[in-house]
Amino acid sequence: MDNPTAAKHIIRSLDLTSLNNNDTPQTIAELCKKAETKYGNVAAVCVYPEFINVALKEVPQGVKIATVVNFPKGESDIKIVEKEIKKAIKSGADEIDAVLPYARLLAGDEDYCKYFLQSCRNFCENKILKIIIETGELKSTMLIKKATQMCIDAGADFVKTSTGKTKISATPEAANAMLEVIKASGKNVGFKASGGIKTTEDAKKYLVLANVILGNQWSDQRHFRIGASSVLSDLLKTIEQGF
Repeated sequence: MDNPTAAKHIIRSLDLTSLNNNDTPQTIAELCKKAETKYGNVAAVCVYPEFINVALKEVPQGVKIATVVNFPKGESDIKIVEKEIKKAIKSGADEIDAVLPYARLLAGDEDYCKYFLQSCRNFCENKILKIIIETGELKSTMLIKKATQMCIDAGADFVKTSTGKTKISATPEAANAMLEVIKASGKNVGFKASGGIKTTEDAKKYLVLANVILGNQWSDQRHFRIGASSVLSDLLKTIEQGF
């Protein structure tokens, strides 16, 4: 797949993201305007819960609104997470990106993580649930695979690499491990790479991996997402210059 072809595909699978401490209604409105391109609309915009109302007014038709909960450290009490999810859905969110309590998993508390995941599935009802496992903190392939399988077993719609708020975010190695588990499960579960993806080449690595492991027909926006804030401009540049 050449770079322009990959770039067009990635645009339609992009969760265009702004999760900055200095976000304002104006910056989120500008983000939403970028969601529509002449090569297709992005899959979703991902914003903090307090900006869902802005996104509702500004996002192009057909583009989903995603938000984050238990973010970024995955340490909130489950009752707080329940309130966050229910409030976000009531506000108009289509998709929930929830952070796994990865510190608990690192400490060996698998039972709590399973309880958290099942609770999130229940709170989200029929909305899309993406679970961020924070691969850079889990580090080991064994734990990354274990976390991915737990998410699948709990009924997550997507398993996502990272918050983008840790020293190590998405890596091809972690993505490979996650995609292999998704393939082995045989379940209709998607994959999202996020954190540190700034160029077409960065994003293309994950698309190629997904295509190799799960097939070209699998990697549509229902199963494959890239979460990023700045990659869109490089994707558009790649298409325009033709290489």
